[in-house]
Amino acid sequence: MEKLIECVPNFSEGVDASIIKQITEQIESVDGVKLLDVDPGKATNRTVVTFVGNPQAVVEAAFLGIKKASELIDMSKHKGEHPRMGATDVCPLIPLANITVEETVKYANQLAARVGKELHIPVYLYEYAQPDAKRNNLSVIREGEYEGFFKKIKKAEWKPDFGPDEFSVKSGGTVIGVRDFLVAYNVNLNTTSVRRANAIAFDVRERGREIVDDKGNKKIIPGTLKAVKAIGWFIEEYGQAQVSMNLTNINITSVHTAFEEVSKSATERGMRVTGSELVGLIPLQAMLDAGVYFLKKQKRSIGVSEAELIHIAIKSLGLDELNDFEPEKKIIEYRMRKPADRALQSLTIAGFADKTASESPAPGGGSVSAYLGALGAALGAMVANLSAVKKGWEERLDEFSAIAAKGQEIKERLLKLVDEDTQAFNDIMSAFGLPKTTEGEKLARKEAIQQATRRAIEVPLTVMQKSLEAMQIAKAMAENGNPNSVSDAGVGALCARSAVMGAHLNVKINAGGIEDKVWIEKILAQADEIEKDALKLEKEVLAQVDKVIAKG
Repeated sequence: MEKLIECVPNFSEGVDASIIKQITEQIESVDGVKLLDVDPGKATNRTVVTFVGNPQAVVEAAFLGIKKASELIDMSKHKGEHPRMGATDVCPLIPLANITVEETVKYANQLAARVGKELHIPVYLYEYAQPDAKRNNLSVIREGEYEGFFKKIKKAEWKPDFGPDEFSVKSGGTVIGVRDFLVAYNVNLNTTSVRRANAIAFDVRERGREIVDDKGNKKIIPGTLKAVKAIGWFIEEYGQAQVSMNLTNINITSVHTAFEEVSKSATERGMRVTGSELVGLIPLQAMLDAGVYFLKKQKRSIGVSEAELIHIAIKSLGLDELNDFEPEKKIIEYRMRKPADRALQSLTIAGFADKTASESPAPGGGSVSAYLGALGAALGAMVANLSAVKKGWEERLDEFSAIAAKGQEIKERLLKLVDEDTQAFNDIMSAFGLPKTTEGEKLARKEAIQQATRRAIEVPLTVMQKSLEAMQIAKAMAENGNPNSVSDAGVGALCARSAVMGAHLNVKINAGGIEDKVWIEKILAQADEIEKDALKLEKEVLAQVDKVIAKG
């Protein structure tokens, strides 16, 4: 799974569109990043830019943006309502997918070190990236702003983490760090009262509410949700009040938890939640978690497709009450996808068959093998889901639900491998097409061919591994699943077995092009073992299927 980091640099220019464009063009010039949003503010004279990508690409894009800002923005002439200390005032990195905070901190340090050394800009680390608790708060670091930092930087306790301890007149300083992903989320109420909406906001927000007792003593009553900021307001456009929340750490308080807590408070106060609204983007996992939560609440199997989980989340949270909710536009990972990543997956079954039958060599046996494996996993998940809802088996819901979810996970991975196999073939063709005039070109071409060939072996090997896992699910369902669907478990095993054997052919046909004999011998031995296990499983599953069918 690809690691994704979000970067949200704030540049001290919100008026001159040409300057903003030059900065964002630098960011967009880096392969592996996608610019998601550019939000200039004239009053603040500040632009908030949002982009996402793999960690190394994000570091490169952020550096180029900071560099261009330092060239174009003169802080000695800057005026704006928002606190600021430099041309790039702050540049947070946010771990989005398949990456930890600790890993992200390493990339923040890498970026900060480069900005300090190459651009000669003083850099301060903040939040998770700053080990000193006395200076990890952004507002504390920025206190005194640009005008006051010429003296502040000379104090021992405010020596920059990276870069010179001289404050730049033109570009100022910058703050780089790691923070949690922030979700802007509003819950809709069946009232127009801001006071009542605020009452709910005070109930749920971490800060809670301040009360004064009979003796005039002030006391803070904390809210029910951690890592949540909230306020009530009235939206004239919608004709209703909302509880507007910033979820500052969705690992602590998820979207669905916030929704449920606001719903509970609204009910207790005689109101009702009618839906909700997501402002900006959301990670895929947050939507999947919500779908799983509401399916469990309904005592249904969670082993459904990714698309179905998202649909359940949208409907349960009422995200489409005020406006259409389009997953392709609102989910970060979907925004990052390239059309080529799903070129084959997005075809109809007839379209896939037609494309396979065309004169083009790809998609070929590798992609077809991956698709067979996906079908095998899908059938295993189907039998598990049918077992989960079988009358009289209610106490086994969690057992079968977990198996179905595993089957869906394997299916989704194999579907991705359908496209990855064809892309691996195309990469080999591209490598062979590289120039070979000079010795340098010949060496580069040779290395590219070797790398592409390795990938063309690793992809079908992964198909073999995942398809074997699909066979194990088929075996479990043949033995313990709904007996009325045992033939489906058998067909699933046959599909997955064919996937293993077909992918094995692709491993072997590409093996001859590998020069690293130690590596390829290890891979071939591993592939042989997987095929042996698959053939053994096939016999066991079919024997069990015949046994159940014979019993009637």
